[in-house]
Amino acid sequence: MSEAAWFTDLRTDERRALLACTGGWVLDAMDVQMYSFVLPSIMALWHVSSARAGLLGTATLLASALGGWLAGALADRIGRVRTLQITILWFAAFCAICAVAQSFNQLFAARAIMGFGFGGEWAAGSVLLGEVIRPHWRGRAVGTMQSGWAVGWAIAALLYTGAFSLLPAAIAWRVLFAFGLAPALLVFFLRRFVEEPAVFRAAQARIADGGKRARMRDIFAPDLLRTTLLCALMGTGAQGGYYAITTWLPSFLRGERHLSVLNTGLYLAVLIAGSFAGYLAGAELADRLGRRPTFLLYAVGSFVTVLLYTLLPLGDGAMLLLGAPLGFVASGGFSAMGPFFTELFPTRVRGMGQGFAYNFGRGTGALFPFLVGWLAGRLSLGAAIGLFAAGAYAVMAIAALLLPETRGRALAPD
Repeated sequence: MSEAAWFTDLRTDERRALLACTGGWVLDAMDVQMYSFVLPSIMALWHVSSARAGLLGTATLLASALGGWLAGALADRIGRVRTLQITILWFAAFCAICAVAQSFNQLFAARAIMGFGFGGEWAAGSVLLGEVIRPHWRGRAVGTMQSGWAVGWAIAALLYTGAFSLLPAAIAWRVLFAFGLAPALLVFFLRRFVEEPAVFRAAQARIADGGKRARMRDIFAPDLLRTTLLCALMGTGAQGGYYAITTWLPSFLRGERHLSVLNTGLYLAVLIAGSFAGYLAGAELADRLGRRPTFLLYAVGSFVTVLLYTLLPLGDGAMLLLGAPLGFVASGGFSAMGPFFTELFPTRVRGMGQGFAYNFGRGTGALFPFLVGWLAGRLSLGAAIGLFAAGAYAVMAIAALLLPETRGRALAPD
């Protein structure tokens, strides 16, 4: 079967779920990545220090960590599709509210509250897709959903380049955030065309017949504790490294590399193109090589590449070329994470387990933007990004080595 033929082999319900979850993740990424683009303007407009600006990024991610855990529990109780609709409406509304903030404190509050929906969207969407897709296509499908992040990032970069080229900076950042209402339109598609996974419906039927309903503490029971902790550690490494890079990269390119808005957009376009390719390759590798080898490959590649990009005195041309492999390795590991977590947790606690593990990683990884901003006051911003990101990817590799391989595992309504 050809590389692209797997999509045509999907059933109608699988294809609809893939399109809905990917669309949600595209628009989610667009909303989230906008902050990194407007960060220099906000710092200048309201005279915000790098540490305080980094703290806002951290607060959003911390809120998203709690939101993802709660949304995972909600998905186990009221359903994956309904929870996905709620979270999409939540982050779309609060991203739009950011557009009318009149002070840094107001923006801080709106951005942090938006994080609840941002974290919840991945928790509900990845579980939904992981349960709908058959085992032999699960890695490719969930990885394809993850590639939507690069598409959303690219949309945010295009909007940034256009808005800041045509409008004064004091207005352009508000216009960008106003585009955050767009994800709300996806809810209409979800309500009409996407149904709950069969394995979830079967699990709910067992509960209705007298089965035991899962509690949030069940993911810390002795039989799941090791899995929960190692998955949380993996999420910490992957997301700590990723957010250390992406939150501060536009500021690094404009501040330390002294690039214009248009040149920054070019560098980011190369990085995003590499990121998109990395997601798709990771999806393919997750099904071909397995989940653990894919994580190790991307963790080692990220460790090496981020140090080269941020610490070596490279010329502008070399940095432009290295942006593609940096985006490739920093993103590709996420393609295997969704199916891996889906296969590691039983159906009755899958939303809670997957939501907690991924979003605990997001919460602890959320400290990295703040710490990078703090350390940038003592070292260069490039050195701060490189050191924190490299350490995070080392953590990701350790967790991958300690977890079992799950490729091809069938899901049961247990």
